[in-house]
Amino acid sequence: MGAGRCALVMNLLLCLASLASAATAVVAHVDFVRGDKSGGHARQMHPDSVVWLTPADPDHAQPPAPGSFVMTQHDKMFMPHLLVMPVGSSVSFPNRDPFFHNVFSFFNGRRFDLGLYQSGQSRSIVFNRAGISYIFCNIHPEMSAVIITLDTPYYGIADENGAIHMAGVPPGAYWMHVWSEAIPPEAKQPAPRRVTVVADTDTDLGSIPIRIAGSLSEHLNKFGQPYDTHASPAY
Repeated sequence: MGAGRCALVMNLLLCLASLASAATAVVAHVDFVRGDKSGGHARQMHPDSVVWLTPADPDHAQPPAPGSFVMTQHDKMFMPHLLVMPVGSSVSFPNRDPFFHNVFSFFNGRRFDLGLYQSGQSRSIVFNRAGISYIFCNIHPEMSAVIITLDTPYYGIADENGAIHMAGVPPGAYWMHVWSEAIPPEAKQPAPRRVTVVADTDTDLGSIPIRIAGSLSEHLNKFGQPYDTHASPAY
């Protein structure tokens, strides 16, 4: 290896080491409120919520490697209820119930319909674009889940107190994105906000207010029709 190339590699390694040493923790807090008629806060709650950061300069983006994940169907529930994963990851949906399921999604993430399959079987799909996928069963309307595919490794899931923690975020300018299950799928999530992460100190992004809808709308089946909740499931 020539001297010039050695120097270039050394400078690159030093740059990466500098970024790693300057990486910091990022915190935020998601506040869920429901306003009463007087404008006050009638109650607070903390539905599933995720905050993630994407570099303001696309050249600084570091998409994480895709992986393999599992979302099990058991006791008429998806487990886990929430998955956050890199773009390009695959998810298998094993059926652990003693009856049929039909997993589907038709929102702005990955649109798919896995069809009807029985107990003990599993079907998989690759989530090849960033976005929010709301997952349902075409037979059992009470079943729902959310899969968020990201092209950034910097994200945090709110804990039971609404606190968000992200570790190892390099300093720089980012766009902060917020998703909350308190907001219906057909409604708009909060607009991205530009933030700055400071080196060698914790960066507090502050409070992120989310107003809870008065009532969440019921989702439709894969044909865009209401479920027949009065009839017993055929499977």
